[in-house]
Amino acid sequence: MICVRKIREAFPIYKNHPQLVYLDSAASALKLNKVKESINYYYDNLNTNVYRGDYDLGYQTTTLFEATREEVAQFINADKQEIVFTKGTTEGINLVANHFSSILKEGDEIIISELEHHTNFIPWQIVAKKTKATIKYVKLTKEGRITVANFLAVLSDKTKIVALNYVSNVMGYLTPLREIIMLAHEKKARVLIDAAQAAPHFKLDVKALKVDYLAFSSHKMFGPTGVGILYLNEQTHQETIPFEYGGEMVLKVDKESAIFKDAPYKFEAGTPPIEGVIAFKEAIKFFNKIDYSSIREHTKMLHEYTLKKLKELKEVKVYNPHNEIGLITFNIDGVHPHDAMTIFAKNKVYLRAGQHCAEPITKFLGEMATLRASFHIYNDFNDCDKLVASIKETIAFFKQFRGEKK
Repeated sequence: MICVRKIREAFPIYKNHPQLVYLDSAASALKLNKVKESINYYYDNLNTNVYRGDYDLGYQTTTLFEATREEVAQFINADKQEIVFTKGTTEGINLVANHFSSILKEGDEIIISELEHHTNFIPWQIVAKKTKATIKYVKLTKEGRITVANFLAVLSDKTKIVALNYVSNVMGYLTPLREIIMLAHEKKARVLIDAAQAAPHFKLDVKALKVDYLAFSSHKMFGPTGVGILYLNEQTHQETIPFEYGGEMVLKVDKESAIFKDAPYKFEAGTPPIEGVIAFKEAIKFFNKIDYSSIREHTKMLHEYTLKKLKELKEVKVYNPHNEIGLITFNIDGVHPHDAMTIFAKNKVYLRAGQHCAEPITKFLGEMATLRASFHIYNDFNDCDKLVASIKETIAFFKQFRGEKK
Protein backbone atom coordinates (compact mmCIF):
# COMPACT_ATOMS: atom_id res chain seq x y z
CA MET A 1 0.00 0.00 0.00
CA ILE A 2 1.40 3.40 -1.01
CA CYS A 3 1.64 6.08 1.67
CA VAL A 4 0.93 9.30 -0.20
CA ARG A 5 2.14 11.51 2.65
CA LYS A 6 5.51 9.76 2.58
CA ILE A 7 5.64 9.81 -1.22
CA ARG A 8 5.02 13.56 -1.33
CA GLU A 9 8.07 14.17 0.83
CA ALA A 10 10.15 13.07 -2.18
CA PHE A 11 8.62 15.80 -4.39
CA PRO A 12 9.67 19.35 -3.33
CA ILE A 13 6.83 21.05 -5.19
CA TYR A 14 4.40 20.00 -2.44
CA LYS A 15 6.46 21.89 0.13
CA ASN A 16 6.25 25.02 -2.00
CA HIS A 17 2.61 24.50 -3.02
CA PRO A 18 0.87 22.57 -0.20
CA GLN A 19 -2.60 23.10 -1.73
CA LEU A 20 -1.56 21.70 -5.10
CA VAL A 21 -3.92 19.19 -6.75
CA TYR A 22 -1.80 18.00 -9.65
CA LEU A 23 -3.76 15.84 -12.08
CA ASP A 24 -1.66 16.32 -15.22
CA SER A 25 0.98 13.63 -14.88
CA ALA A 26 0.16 12.29 -18.35
CA ALA A 27 1.57 15.55 -19.69
CA SER A 28 4.56 15.74 -17.36
CA ALA A 29 5.08 14.11 -13.98
CA LEU A 30 6.29 15.99 -10.93
CA LYS A 31 10.03 15.94 -10.28
CA LEU A 32 11.86 14.17 -7.48
CA ASN A 33 14.06 15.99 -5.00
CA LYS A 34 16.81 13.44 -5.73
CA VAL A 35 16.65 14.41 -9.39
CA LYS A 36 17.07 18.07 -8.54
CA GLU A 37 19.98 17.26 -6.21
CA SER A 38 21.67 15.21 -8.92
CA ILE A 39 21.42 18.09 -11.41
CA ASN A 40 22.86 20.50 -8.85
CA TYR A 41 25.67 18.06 -8.06
CA TYR A 42 26.70 17.97 -11.71
CA TYR A 43 26.86 21.76 -12.02
CA ASP A 44 28.46 22.31 -8.61
CA ASN A 45 31.06 19.55 -8.80
CA LEU A 46 31.65 18.46 -12.40
CA ASN A 47 30.35 20.78 -15.14
CA THR A 48 32.35 19.00 -17.85
CA ASN A 49 31.50 17.35 -21.14
CA VAL A 50 31.31 13.60 -21.67
CA TYR A 51 34.01 11.56 -23.46
CA ARG A 52 36.10 14.63 -24.31
CA GLY A 53 37.86 15.65 -21.09
CA ASP A 54 41.15 13.85 -20.40
CA TYR A 55 41.10 14.81 -16.73
CA ASP A 56 39.46 13.54 -13.57
CA LEU A 57 36.27 15.66 -13.71
CA GLY A 58 35.66 14.66 -17.32
CA TYR A 59 36.20 11.03 -16.43
CA GLN A 60 33.75 11.24 -13.52
CA THR A 61 31.13 12.87 -15.73
CA THR A 62 31.46 10.19 -18.40
CA THR A 63 31.29 7.44 -15.79
CA LEU A 64 28.04 8.83 -14.34
CA PHE A 65 26.59 9.38 -17.81
CA GLU A 66 27.29 5.80 -18.86
CA ALA A 67 26.00 4.50 -15.52
CA THR A 68 22.59 5.87 -16.46
CA ARG A 69 22.77 4.03 -19.78
CA GLU A 70 23.48 0.83 -17.89
CA GLU A 71 20.63 1.53 -15.45
CA VAL A 72 18.16 2.14 -18.28
CA ALA A 73 19.27 -1.02 -20.07
CA GLN A 74 18.62 -3.13 -16.97
CA PHE A 75 15.34 -1.31 -16.36
CA ILE A 76 13.85 -2.28 -19.74
CA ASN A 77 15.78 -5.58 -20.15
CA ALA A 78 17.99 -4.35 -22.98
CA ASP A 79 21.70 -4.45 -23.75
CA LYS A 80 23.66 -1.30 -22.98
CA GLN A 81 24.57 -0.60 -26.61
CA GLU A 82 20.87 -0.66 -27.53
CA ILE A 83 20.12 2.46 -25.45
CA VAL A 84 20.30 5.84 -27.23
CA PHE A 85 19.87 9.10 -25.33
CA THR A 86 17.63 11.64 -27.05
CA LYS A 87 15.93 14.82 -25.94
CA GLY A 88 12.59 13.02 -25.67
CA THR A 89 10.15 10.58 -27.25
CA THR A 90 9.64 13.03 -30.10
CA GLU A 91 13.28 13.03 -31.17
CA GLY A 92 13.48 9.25 -30.87
CA ILE A 93 10.51 8.70 -33.15
CA ASN A 94 11.74 11.34 -35.60
CA LEU A 95 15.11 9.57 -35.74
CA VAL A 96 13.40 6.36 -36.79
CA ALA A 97 11.05 8.15 -39.21
CA ASN A 98 14.02 9.92 -40.79
CA HIS A 99 15.63 6.55 -41.45
CA PHE A 100 12.51 5.20 -43.13
CA SER A 101 12.22 8.35 -45.23
CA SER A 102 15.47 7.26 -46.88
CA ILE A 103 14.48 3.65 -47.60
CA LEU A 104 10.73 3.55 -48.31
CA LYS A 105 9.42 3.81 -51.84
CA GLU A 106 6.14 4.18 -53.67
CA GLY A 107 3.85 1.24 -52.90
CA ASP A 108 5.34 0.56 -49.46
CA GLU A 109 2.95 0.80 -46.52
CA ILE A 110 3.12 2.39 -43.06
CA ILE A 111 0.67 1.33 -40.34
CA ILE A 112 -0.38 3.80 -37.64
CA SER A 113 -3.69 4.63 -35.91
CA GLU A 114 -5.94 7.57 -35.07
CA LEU A 115 -5.08 6.89 -31.44
CA GLU A 116 -1.54 8.22 -31.81
CA HIS A 117 -0.01 11.28 -30.22
CA HIS A 118 1.05 13.80 -32.88
CA THR A 119 4.63 12.69 -32.14
CA ASN A 120 3.84 9.31 -33.66
CA PHE A 121 1.50 10.64 -36.32
CA ILE A 122 2.96 13.67 -38.10
CA PRO A 123 6.44 12.20 -38.77
CA TRP A 124 4.84 9.33 -40.68
CA GLN A 125 2.68 11.73 -42.67
CA ILE A 126 5.87 13.52 -43.71
CA VAL A 127 7.61 10.24 -44.56
CA ALA A 128 4.65 9.13 -46.67
CA LYS A 129 4.58 12.41 -48.61
CA LYS A 130 8.33 12.31 -49.21
CA THR A 131 8.52 8.66 -50.31
CA LYS A 132 5.02 8.24 -51.78
CA ALA A 133 4.45 5.36 -49.40
CA THR A 134 0.89 4.73 -48.22
CA ILE A 135 -0.35 5.14 -44.65
CA LYS A 136 -2.80 2.50 -43.45
CA TYR A 137 -4.81 3.21 -40.30
CA VAL A 138 -5.82 0.49 -37.86
CA LYS A 139 -9.57 0.84 -37.54
CA LEU A 140 -10.54 1.57 -33.95
CA THR A 141 -13.40 -0.12 -32.13
CA LYS A 142 -16.42 1.95 -31.10
CA GLU A 143 -14.70 2.35 -27.74
CA GLY A 144 -11.59 3.66 -29.49
CA ARG A 145 -9.30 0.65 -29.03
CA ILE A 146 -6.73 -1.02 -31.26
CA THR A 147 -7.41 -4.74 -31.68
CA VAL A 148 -5.37 -7.54 -33.20
CA ALA A 149 -8.19 -8.34 -35.63
CA ASN A 150 -8.33 -4.77 -36.92
CA PHE A 151 -4.55 -4.66 -37.17
CA LEU A 152 -4.58 -7.83 -39.27
CA ALA A 153 -7.07 -6.19 -41.62
CA VAL A 154 -4.48 -3.58 -42.69
CA LEU A 155 -1.30 -5.68 -42.43
CA SER A 156 0.07 -6.84 -45.78
CA ASP A 157 3.20 -7.95 -47.57
CA LYS A 158 3.75 -4.27 -48.41
CA THR A 159 3.92 -3.21 -44.76
CA LYS A 160 7.41 -1.95 -43.93
CA ILE A 161 6.95 -0.15 -40.61
CA VAL A 162 4.31 -0.34 -37.88
CA ALA A 163 4.26 2.63 -35.48
CA LEU A 164 1.79 2.39 -32.59
CA ASN A 165 1.43 3.55 -29.00
CA TYR A 166 1.84 1.24 -26.02
CA VAL A 167 -0.75 3.25 -24.06
CA SER A 168 -2.90 6.06 -25.47
CA ASN A 169 -2.36 9.48 -23.90
CA VAL A 170 -6.04 10.39 -24.38
CA MET A 171 -7.87 7.12 -23.75
CA GLY A 172 -5.42 5.27 -21.50
CA TYR A 173 -5.93 2.03 -23.45
CA LEU A 174 -3.28 -0.68 -23.54
CA THR A 175 -2.41 -1.89 -27.04
CA PRO A 176 -2.09 -5.70 -27.53
CA LEU A 177 1.50 -5.35 -28.67
CA ARG A 178 2.93 -8.85 -28.38
CA GLU A 179 0.52 -10.29 -30.93
CA ILE A 180 0.83 -7.24 -33.19
CA ILE A 181 4.64 -7.31 -33.16
CA MET A 182 4.70 -11.03 -33.89
CA LEU A 183 2.33 -10.62 -36.83
CA ALA A 184 4.27 -7.64 -38.20
CA HIS A 185 7.54 -9.56 -38.04
CA GLU A 186 5.98 -12.41 -39.98
CA LYS A 187 5.63 -9.88 -42.80
CA LYS A 188 9.25 -8.73 -42.31
CA ALA A 189 8.04 -5.32 -41.11
CA ARG A 190 9.79 -3.29 -38.43
CA VAL A 191 7.87 -2.12 -35.36
CA LEU A 192 8.26 1.14 -33.44
CA ILE A 193 6.45 1.63 -30.14
CA ASP A 194 5.67 4.98 -28.51
CA ALA A 195 5.99 4.04 -24.83
CA ALA A 196 5.81 7.56 -23.37
CA GLN A 197 2.58 6.83 -21.48
CA ALA A 198 3.41 3.20 -20.72
CA ALA A 199 6.78 3.70 -19.03
CA PRO A 200 5.30 5.44 -15.95
CA HIS A 201 2.73 2.65 -15.40
CA PHE A 202 4.02 -0.64 -16.84
CA LYS A 203 7.29 -2.52 -16.59
CA LEU A 204 8.91 -2.45 -20.02
CA ASP A 205 10.61 -5.60 -21.30
CA VAL A 206 11.91 -5.07 -24.81
CA LYS A 207 13.26 -8.60 -25.09
CA ALA A 208 9.88 -10.12 -24.26
CA LEU A 209 8.13 -7.76 -26.68
CA LYS A 210 10.72 -8.44 -29.40
CA VAL A 211 10.22 -4.89 -30.59
CA ASP A 212 12.59 -3.17 -33.03
CA TYR A 213 12.31 0.40 -31.73
CA LEU A 214 10.82 1.80 -28.53
CA ALA A 215 10.85 5.40 -27.29
CA PHE A 216 9.93 7.09 -24.00
CA SER A 217 10.69 10.23 -22.00
CA SER A 218 12.27 11.02 -18.64
CA HIS A 219 9.93 13.87 -17.75
CA LYS A 220 6.89 11.59 -17.54
CA MET A 221 8.80 9.42 -15.04
CA PHE A 222 9.65 12.01 -12.34
CA GLY A 223 12.88 12.82 -14.20
CA PRO A 224 14.24 15.91 -15.98
CA THR A 225 12.84 17.42 -19.14
CA GLY A 226 14.95 17.27 -22.28
CA VAL A 227 15.92 13.60 -21.85
CA GLY A 228 14.53 10.64 -23.73
CA ILE A 229 15.37 7.03 -24.47
CA LEU A 230 15.31 5.33 -27.83
CA TYR A 231 15.79 1.58 -27.78
CA LEU A 232 17.02 0.02 -31.01
CA ASN A 233 17.52 -3.71 -31.04
CA GLU A 234 20.85 -5.03 -32.24
CA GLN A 235 19.47 -5.99 -35.65
CA THR A 236 18.56 -2.37 -36.41
CA HIS A 237 21.90 -0.87 -35.36
CA GLN A 238 23.63 -1.07 -38.71
CA GLU A 239 20.64 -0.43 -40.94
CA THR A 240 19.37 2.69 -39.14
CA ILE A 241 21.00 5.92 -40.25
CA PRO A 242 21.68 8.81 -37.84
CA PHE A 243 19.28 11.73 -37.58
CA GLU A 244 21.96 14.30 -36.78
CA TYR A 245 25.62 14.62 -37.66
CA GLY A 246 28.41 16.36 -35.80
CA GLY A 247 30.86 15.95 -33.00
CA GLU A 248 31.57 12.76 -31.05
CA MET A 249 29.47 10.46 -33.24
CA VAL A 250 32.30 9.97 -35.72
CA LEU A 251 35.22 7.57 -35.71
CA LYS A 252 37.16 9.20 -38.53
CA VAL A 253 36.68 12.25 -40.74
CA ASP A 254 38.60 13.38 -43.81
CA LYS A 255 37.87 15.76 -46.67
CA GLU A 256 35.99 13.16 -48.67
CA SER A 257 34.00 11.16 -46.10
CA ALA A 258 33.30 10.26 -42.50
CA ILE A 259 33.13 6.96 -40.67
CA PHE A 260 30.62 6.77 -37.83
CA LYS A 261 31.03 5.04 -34.49
CA ASP A 262 28.98 1.99 -33.65
CA ALA A 263 25.63 2.33 -31.88
CA PRO A 264 24.63 3.90 -29.64
CA TYR A 265 27.20 6.65 -30.10
CA LYS A 266 26.58 7.21 -33.81
CA PHE A 267 23.07 8.42 -32.87
CA GLU A 268 24.27 10.92 -30.23
CA ALA A 269 25.82 13.83 -32.11
CA GLY A 270 26.92 16.91 -30.20
CA THR A 271 26.79 17.70 -26.52
CA PRO A 272 23.93 15.80 -24.87
CA PRO A 273 21.78 16.96 -21.90
CA ILE A 274 24.46 15.64 -19.55
CA GLU A 275 22.99 16.76 -16.23
CA GLY A 276 19.56 15.46 -17.21
CA VAL A 277 20.83 12.05 -18.27
CA ILE A 278 22.82 11.68 -15.04
CA ALA A 279 19.79 12.75 -12.96
CA PHE A 280 17.43 10.37 -14.77
CA LYS A 281 19.16 7.52 -12.98
CA GLU A 282 17.62 8.77 -9.71
CA ALA A 283 14.14 8.54 -11.22
CA ILE A 284 14.74 4.97 -12.37
CA LYS A 285 16.02 4.02 -8.92
CA PHE A 286 12.79 5.43 -7.48
CA PHE A 287 10.70 3.26 -9.80
CA ASN A 288 12.75 0.25 -8.81
CA LYS A 289 11.87 0.85 -5.17
CA ILE A 290 8.13 1.23 -5.85
CA ASP A 291 6.95 -1.71 -7.91
CA TYR A 292 4.59 -1.16 -10.82
CA SER A 293 1.83 -3.29 -9.33
CA SER A 294 1.63 -0.86 -6.40
CA ILE A 295 1.46 2.10 -8.78
CA ARG A 296 -1.36 0.53 -10.78
CA GLU A 297 -3.25 -0.56 -7.67
CA HIS A 298 -3.06 2.93 -6.21
CA THR A 299 -4.05 4.78 -9.38
CA LYS A 300 -6.82 2.26 -10.07
CA MET A 301 -8.36 3.03 -6.65
CA LEU A 302 -8.32 6.75 -7.40
CA HIS A 303 -9.67 6.14 -10.90
CA GLU A 304 -12.61 4.02 -9.73
CA TYR A 305 -13.36 6.33 -6.80
CA THR A 306 -13.56 9.36 -9.09
CA LEU A 307 -15.57 7.57 -11.78
CA LYS A 308 -18.16 6.55 -9.20
CA LYS A 309 -18.66 10.19 -8.22
CA LEU A 310 -18.72 11.41 -11.82
CA LYS A 311 -21.48 8.92 -12.68
CA GLU A 312 -23.71 10.86 -10.30
CA LEU A 313 -23.31 13.99 -12.44
CA LYS A 314 -25.54 13.79 -15.52
CA GLU A 315 -23.75 16.79 -17.04
CA VAL A 316 -20.44 14.89 -17.24
CA LYS A 317 -19.56 12.60 -20.13
CA VAL A 318 -16.64 10.21 -19.59
CA TYR A 319 -15.11 8.76 -22.77
CA ASN A 320 -12.89 6.04 -21.31
CA PRO A 321 -14.34 4.50 -18.13
CA HIS A 322 -12.74 1.08 -18.77
CA ASN A 323 -9.11 1.94 -19.49
CA GLU A 324 -5.96 0.40 -18.02
CA ILE A 325 -4.32 3.39 -16.28
CA GLY A 326 -5.46 6.17 -13.96
CA LEU A 327 -6.63 8.57 -16.65
CA ILE A 328 -10.09 10.05 -17.16
CA THR A 329 -11.01 11.94 -20.33
CA PHE A 330 -14.30 13.78 -20.04
CA ASN A 331 -16.39 16.81 -20.90
CA ILE A 332 -18.99 18.90 -19.12
CA ASP A 333 -22.19 19.51 -21.09
CA GLY A 334 -22.40 23.06 -22.41
CA VAL A 335 -18.97 24.06 -21.10
CA HIS A 336 -15.88 24.35 -23.25
CA PRO A 337 -12.89 22.62 -21.62
CA HIS A 338 -10.83 25.81 -21.59
CA ASP A 339 -13.67 27.67 -19.87
CA ALA A 340 -13.89 24.94 -17.26
CA MET A 341 -10.17 25.27 -16.64
CA THR A 342 -10.63 28.82 -15.34
CA ILE A 343 -12.52 27.42 -12.35
CA PHE A 344 -10.22 24.43 -11.91
CA ALA A 345 -7.16 26.68 -11.95
CA LYS A 346 -8.75 29.05 -9.42
CA ASN A 347 -9.10 26.07 -7.09
CA LYS A 348 -5.51 24.95 -7.82
CA VAL A 349 -6.81 21.80 -9.47
CA TYR A 350 -4.50 21.30 -12.41
CA LEU A 351 -5.49 19.04 -15.29
CA ARG A 352 -5.32 19.21 -19.07
CA ALA A 353 -7.77 20.84 -21.47
CA GLY A 354 -7.61 20.69 -25.26
CA GLN A 355 -6.71 18.10 -27.87
CA HIS A 356 -3.75 16.68 -25.90
CA CYS A 357 -1.52 16.72 -29.00
CA ALA A 358 -3.78 14.02 -30.41
CA GLU A 359 -6.32 15.73 -32.64
CA PRO A 360 -7.34 12.64 -34.66
CA ILE A 361 -8.61 10.73 -31.60
CA THR A 362 -10.32 13.87 -30.28
CA LYS A 363 -12.21 14.11 -33.57
CA PHE A 364 -12.93 10.36 -33.40
CA LEU A 365 -14.73 11.10 -30.13
CA GLY A 366 -16.79 13.73 -31.95
CA GLU A 367 -15.26 16.59 -29.98
CA MET A 368 -13.02 19.55 -30.63
CA ALA A 369 -11.45 19.34 -27.16
CA THR A 370 -11.73 17.40 -23.90
CA LEU A 371 -10.63 17.54 -20.28
CA ARG A 372 -8.13 14.99 -19.00
CA ALA A 373 -7.33 14.12 -15.39
CA SER A 374 -4.41 11.77 -14.83
CA PHE A 375 -3.45 10.24 -11.49
CA HIS A 376 -0.13 9.06 -10.11
CA ILE A 377 1.39 7.88 -6.85
CA TYR A 378 1.41 11.34 -5.22
CA ASN A 379 -2.36 11.78 -5.63
CA ASP A 380 -4.91 10.86 -2.98
CA PHE A 381 -8.67 10.72 -2.45
CA ASN A 382 -8.66 14.34 -1.34
CA ASP A 383 -7.39 15.27 -4.81
CA CYS A 384 -10.27 13.31 -6.33
CA ASP A 385 -12.78 15.09 -4.09
CA LYS A 386 -11.40 18.50 -5.04
CA LEU A 387 -11.64 17.61 -8.72
CA VAL A 388 -15.27 16.55 -8.35
CA ALA A 389 -16.06 19.65 -6.27
CA SER A 390 -14.55 21.85 -8.98
CA ILE A 391 -16.61 20.08 -11.64
CA LYS A 392 -19.77 20.69 -9.60
CA GLU A 393 -18.80 24.34 -9.15
CA THR A 394 -18.24 24.63 -12.91
CA ILE A 395 -21.64 23.12 -13.68
CA ALA A 396 -23.38 25.45 -11.23
CA PHE A 397 -21.54 28.55 -12.46
CA PHE A 398 -22.31 28.02 -16.12
CA LYS A 399 -25.93 27.12 -15.43
CA GLN A 400 -26.28 30.40 -13.58
CA PHE A 401 -24.40 32.20 -16.37
CA ARG A 402 -26.86 30.82 -18.93
CA GLY A 403 -29.82 31.61 -16.71
CA GLU A 404 -30.72 27.96 -16.16
CA LYS A 405 -32.21 26.52 -13.03
CA LYS A 406 -29.89 24.49 -10.82
